[in-house]
Amino acid sequence: MPRVKRGAKRREKRKKLLARAKGYFLGKSKLYKFAKEATERAGNFAYTGRKRKKRDFRRLWIIRINAAARAHAISYSQLIAGLRRAGIALDTGPTLKLLPHQHQCDGFFAAVLERSGWPAGVSQCGSSANETRATRAVRRSHV
Repeated sequence: MPRVKRGAKRREKRKKLLARAKGYFLGKSKLYKFAKEATERAGNFAYTGRKRKKRDFRRLWIIRINAAARAHAISYSQLIAGLRRAGIALDTGPTLKLLPHQHQCDGFFAAVLERSGWPAGVSQCGSSANETRATRAVRRSHV
């Protein structure tokens, strides 16, 4: 088998890697060995960062949906349980698009509560000052 020195291919490969390491500190942007290590490490951080971003956004969506649900006197867990009972699959990301439009949001929560078999006598518009202990007890016992 003939000997291969890889002249042009090696140069292209190294140039590409050094271009990826552009802006790194000291030898990590100039020396191939250190640049290779730095870009490998950066790639690992970027990969975990992409996974972490999805996790962080999901947490944010849940917090926002919970806040909107609590404005209608139910918790996030009660809302999700009601949706499951009603047979509605919820994707948290697109649901957030409803929240800024309060009139649509009210109808959404009312429909969910109605379809999930929430007690009719219980206030669905938030916890008001004139709400009685009996209605709060009914709401708690239904959960």
